[in-house]
Amino acid sequence: MAKGNRANIFIDMTPMVDVCMLLLTFFMLTTQFRPPAEAEVILPASHAAFKLPESNVMTVWVTRDENIFLGVDSQQLRVKIFGEENRLRTSVLVQDKQTLADLMVRARIANPKLRTVVRGDKDTPYGVVEDVMNVLQQVKITRFSLVTELETQ
Repeated sequence: MAKGNRANIFIDMTPMVDVCMLLLTFFMLTTQFRPPAEAEVILPASHAAFKLPESNVMTVWVTRDENIFLGVDSQQLRVKIFGEENRLRTSVLVQDKQTLADLMVRARIANPKLRTVVRGDKDTPYGVVEDVMNVLQQVKITRFSLVTELETQ
């Protein structure tokens, strides 16, 4: 057998590198690592520094425009309480006090170990926070934390 002349094959890799860079750029620009917060709350300052629980937490946010949001830290619990469409939301807007009470009862039935945290904006009228605390008493949640920012010297 006679050896024939072999032609060198050259594959241009430039288009593949271009496509890889475009895909990398696309994914970097469209990825959200943490879902945006539903409610912007600026906390008042205080002197006491208590450590908040890290798991089994039910949080009530009260915004300065008197909206009330309710959230839990577990995705499975969010699905049970708020439905599948709210699986990735950190909190859900609550329309009225009775709905808030019903959702809190459902959350406590689903997870009796839930600890309640209330976050109120420092510009929120006190009446709304008082209404939330009345709802907490109504549903027999007597232990809850009011969250503030640590006052710096």
